[in-house]
Amino acid sequence: MKIAIASGKGGTGKTMVSASLAISWDRPVTAVDLDVEEPNLHLFLKPVISGRIDAAMIVPQVDESKCTYCRECAELCQYKAISVFNRVMLCFPEMCHGCGGCMAVCPTGAITEGRRILGEIQWGEAGAIGFVTGRLRVGEAMSPPLIRQVIGHPAVSTAASQGADILFDAPPGVSCPAVNAVMESDLIVLVTEPTPFGAFDLRLAHQAFSPLGKQMGVIVNRAGLGNDEVYGFCRQAGLPILAEIPYDRAIAEAYANGAVIARSSNAMAELFKNLVQTLRGLDAPRSEARHA
Repeated sequence: MKIAIASGKGGTGKTMVSASLAISWDRPVTAVDLDVEEPNLHLFLKPVISGRIDAAMIVPQVDESKCTYCRECAELCQYKAISVFNRVMLCFPEMCHGCGGCMAVCPTGAITEGRRILGEIQWGEAGAIGFVTGRLRVGEAMSPPLIRQVIGHPAVSTAASQGADILFDAPPGVSCPAVNAVMESDLIVLVTEPTPFGAFDLRLAHQAFSPLGKQMGVIVNRAGLGNDEVYGFCRQAGLPILAEIPYDRAIAEAYANGAVIARSSNAMAELFKNLVQTLRGLDAPRSEARHA
């Protein structure tokens, strides 16, 4: 089972939920931090990092001695990473999305593979929990290719093939990074808060992720704060509320001190233990269909 913990905006408690789910899981699990621009799941799980590699993407490298300036590459590239002006070829690797189309259409083989470092991937263990994270290079704007490489890393694929469940801590929001982070999941858990901003961004997240055809559910953090708009939307959209985390100063203090809230009290430990079983129940129909 692959579960993406996502949110329509930052600050809803998504990483707090991810960390608590990971330590509450009662069978093999790997926690994957896909918020590569600001990864912070490690602050709570405190993993021992056993390996790291640079993550790179393919970008065009042009040999102008072979170029006929036919413009086929420039006309193909939607992102203007390659431009041809008369007899001048300009390449902008920072704008490249790594599709490789320019290399495929070049009739003379003038464009070959170059590399641009996106950041790095790290992996290790937090006790019995597998841990994988990506970290985007400072100044790099292209996080989706790094997110896809983290998801496809052997530490993740091997764990899944050996029967481990995977928890993806997705980046906040509903833009390309968030969509890339939830695409490989079986279930999407949306973490929100009962405020007007929370309700608005929950609608955006539901609208953005619904075309993926994934099953979704909602966790309401800071329950008791704000109004009932989030609950009304969940009823209207048919989104099950999987758990409510109360608006409680003790929880906020534990989180601010870097503690995993499932360890902060017996009530929180029980809440996340029950949440694990609820998520398993959501996955049960899919598992039965897979084994039928």
